[in-house]
Amino acid sequence: MFKLSSLNLNGIRSATSKGLAQWVESHQPDCICVQEVKAQADDIAGRFEQLAGLQGYFHFAQKKGYSGVGIYTHLAPTDVVVGLGIPEFDDEGRYLELRFDTPGAKLSLISCYFPSGSSGEERQQAKFRFLDAVYPHLQSLRAQRELILCGDVNIAHQEIDLKNWKGNMKNSGFLPEERAWMTQLLGEGGLVDVYRRLHPDATDSAYTWWSNRGQAYAKNVGWRLDYQLATPHLASGARHASVFKTQRFSDHAPLTVEYDFRL
Repeated sequence: MFKLSSLNLNGIRSATSKGLAQWVESHQPDCICVQEVKAQADDIAGRFEQLAGLQGYFHFAQKKGYSGVGIYTHLAPTDVVVGLGIPEFDDEGRYLELRFDTPGAKLSLISCYFPSGSSGEERQQAKFRFLDAVYPHLQSLRAQRELILCGDVNIAHQEIDLKNWKGNMKNSGFLPEERAWMTQLLGEGGLVDVYRRLHPDATDSAYTWWSNRGQAYAKNVGWRLDYQLATPHLASGARHASVFKTQRFSDHAPLTVEYDFRL
């Protein structure tokens, strides 16, 4: 089995101070995709190049203490793709792809941090531009190779993906346009929401993010914002998916899926 985890760190320094490395060592994922690293190369050097024996690769934002994604893996990739080739989003450190190619197979593991539009209309429009850009990119990629995108997508797709769906229908993360984009990606877009494939009706246990306001975590007033989106062949081999909530490293929780393949 190939054990793949994903987690929005809300800062790598903060998450590691709360026991992230010990969790990785205990749970032993083969690979963990992380988002919102909130660090630069100098911050990583000498401290976070490795995590519990896994080697890290990163795409940093230009702005200090902002965004950034990474992938920690036990196996060295055959190629590393940093960014989408779109300066607006590459400057924010939102896309990292590791390729693992053999004569018989081509696989991409992607860590992606989708923009949030919750701070205002300007950022919401940036989010829409990102959705418009990443969709054809993923279409082109899946035509050439198998892939799994792990990330904080910042969209709750269905009503069962958040506690208070009626009160959030006009809020970023649950807007009709965002949900329609997800529907398209999981329909004609050809990707599979792996967690939902295994747990089609899960509600409270599916949430991966909680606001820091109003005791949201204690009351489990959450959202499912973190996904593993895979090509159908890989998704069909997914055997187990879970959200780890026993210990908190961030305002998000780790999502782990076990797949029936090995790198």
